[in-house]
Amino acid sequence: MARKIISAGHICLDITPVFPDTVRGQTIEALLQPGKLLTMEAADVHTGGSVANTGLALKLLGNEVELLGKIGKDAFGEAVKNIAAAYGAGGLIEDAGSSTSYSVVLAIPGYDRIFLHNPGANGSFSDADIPEASLEDAALFHFGYPPLMRNMYINGGEELKKMFRRMKAHGIATSLDLAAVDPGSEAGQVDWRGLLRSVLPDVDFFVPSFEELCFMLDRERFDRLNTGGDITEGLDVRREALPLAEELISMGCRAVLIKCGTSGMVYKTARAEALASTGARLPQDTEAWADREGIQPCFRADTVRSGTGAGDTSIAAFLTGVLRGYGPAECAALAAAEGACCVTAYDALSGLKSIEELAGRISAGWETM
Repeated sequence: MARKIISAGHICLDITPVFPDTVRGQTIEALLQPGKLLTMEAADVHTGGSVANTGLALKLLGNEVELLGKIGKDAFGEAVKNIAAAYGAGGLIEDAGSSTSYSVVLAIPGYDRIFLHNPGANGSFSDADIPEASLEDAALFHFGYPPLMRNMYINGGEELKKMFRRMKAHGIATSLDLAAVDPGSEAGQVDWRGLLRSVLPDVDFFVPSFEELCFMLDRERFDRLNTGGDITEGLDVRREALPLAEELISMGCRAVLIKCGTSGMVYKTARAEALASTGARLPQDTEAWADREGIQPCFRADTVRSGTGAGDTSIAAFLTGVLRGYGPAECAALAAAEGACCVTAYDALSGLKSIEELAGRISAGWETM
C-alpha cells in the first residue's frame, strides 16, 4: 500500500534575528524605536512555510515525502534548495520570473512572533505545477498556506478547489492547513467562508489554527478577542473552538484539528459514511474515527525559544499518526507533543522528537498546561 506524502504549497526562507534574553520584560515600543541600535545575537536562517516545515518534519518522522513548492532563481532560492537537499528532499520548482519568498521572523522574548513576509514565487503556484507522475504512489496530499498564495484564493478559490478535486479523483487522501491573513491585503478581502464551503468537501483532514478560523468565519469574535496579544492565551477551547469545528464538519470535511496555541487543540470527526470517502490508500479504521470529538491539552515544553513552525510540525506528527493507523485522540496527542518539542528551538525542525519518543513521554505522564 502506498505511503508517500506530497507536501505542497507555500515555501520560503525564514530569517530569525535572535534577541538577547536581556530584552525580556521590555515593551516592543521601547525595543524597536526608530534610529535605535539594538545588539543582536546570530541570526537563525532556515526554510519556512508549510512545504518545508510540515514536509521536512514528516520526512524526519520516517515518512516518504515529496516536496512541491515554488522558488525563484536567486540567492534565497539557492539557500532553500541547499537546506532541502541536506534533508534528502527535492521536488522544488524554480521560476526565473519570480523572487523566492522570505520571512523575517521577530521572535521577541515574551511576545508572540511578528512576521515580515514576501510571498514571492508562491503567488503563481497552480495545479499545473503538480506532475501527474507524482500522484501515482501517493497516499496523502498535504497543502498549506493558501492565504499567502494568490492563485489559491482569487476567483473564489477555484484553483485550490480544482487541485483538491484532482487528488480525490486519484483516490488520494487530502489535508489542508491555512495561514494568518493580513486584513489590509488582497487576501483580507476574500470571502473565506464561501471559499472554505467550496473546497472542504474534498478535504479529509483540515488542520487550521483557531486565529485563522476566527478571522475567516467569525470576524466579530476575532475582533473581540484580538486585543493585541495572542488571542488563544487562556482560551476556553470547548466554548470557543469546538463550535467552529462542528461548523467545518457541516461544510463537508471529514476530520478537523484546530490548533489553539498554549490552550491546546480540539478535534472533531464526521460520521462513518462520510469517512468512507477518505481514501483507500490510508490504513484508517473508519469506526475508530467516526463521530469523535475531544480536547487535547498542551504539553509543557522544557523551554520556549520560538513558536516558529510549531503548528506545522504538530500537523506532521498528526498525519504520521494517521498513516500509522492511529485513532484521532492518539493523533491529537502526538500533535500536541511535537508542538511542545518544536518550541524548544528557534527553527521548526531542530527540536523534533520521533513518534516513539513522543509516545513514551506521553505514557510516562508528561505534564500538561
